[in-house]
Amino acid sequence: MRMKKNLGKLAVISACWGALLFAVVNSQPIDLYISKVKERMFAEKSQPVHRNEDAWRLQIEEWKREKDEQPINARIDRVWKSIVPGYNGLEVDVEASLQAMRDAEQITPQKLVYKEVPPEISKEKLGIYPIYRGNEQKPAISFMVNVAWGNEHLDRILNTLDHYHIKTTFFLDGSWVKKYPDLAKKIADRGHEIGNHAYSHPDMSKLSPERIRQEIGKTQAVIKEATGITPHLFAPPSGAFQDSVVKIAKQEFHMQTILWSADTVDWQKPSLEQMLSRVGGKLGNGVLVLMHPTQVSAQGLESLIKKAQQKGLTPTTVSEVIAETRLRTP
Repeated sequence: MRMKKNLGKLAVISACWGALLFAVVNSQPIDLYISKVKERMFAEKSQPVHRNEDAWRLQIEEWKREKDEQPINARIDRVWKSIVPGYNGLEVDVEASLQAMRDAEQITPQKLVYKEVPPEISKEKLGIYPIYRGNEQKPAISFMVNVAWGNEHLDRILNTLDHYHIKTTFFLDGSWVKKYPDLAKKIADRGHEIGNHAYSHPDMSKLSPERIRQEIGKTQAVIKEATGITPHLFAPPSGAFQDSVVKIAKQEFHMQTILWSADTVDWQKPSLEQMLSRVGGKLGNGVLVLMHPTQVSAQGLESLIKKAQQKGLTPTTVSEVIAETRLRTP
């Protein structure tokens, strides 16, 4: 009898607890709480949570104001009557930088993403003129080599360039290439830029238009035959030219006429100290240094390279120096 009474009490208690639990579970506050939890779980699975993203954007925009560099327009040098190339600007890409920092889960200026901004006036818009140098803001320099003789010094020059992992520009005389096609190919195979230096080393300021075409065209042909390369740069022998030389090179052969902004005058056989003194103080942004495969240049090239690098300059090809793109370093 007592057992039946106890069972009855347990049934009543269970019923009460069941009713209470039903009421709690179905109450509005609990429904709202569960709903919010589910919404939060869904949001976390759908997209990553980026804390303080507004603050990140503000910081990136502040860095942008500090680090953006305006492009520089190309211009005509009034003294030398030549083109000075422009230089692309550099600006922080805010959205790309923000994404890079999301991916890294940290905000740091090392993760900023930049894009180049071309100048309004590029060198192509200025007409047909020679080029003596690159832009003064571009930390690049070229030790360009005009080759019409001096075979015995070529290996030392090439080996020095290889040692410092430098590619430069060799302007080849056409008659030299005809005699020494293997040497021309050797230079090209070492990865250097090849330019045209006319065929017979004439004074091109005194030539007729037809003779100008012959000198340039014949050299293009022999260089192509020996190396497989069609040059797009032309260096007139001794720097002698007239307007028709520059125009024919550009309009008929699609070549830019190149001169120089620093001269070793190595063909006069100066001492090593004299040559280094003459050129050393002129090493700077955008400078084109003229040399030949002479004994003094072969001896002094390493010193010039080291001095240029100490000044923060990157020795490279003529095409890279005169390009308006930003200098790309490894």
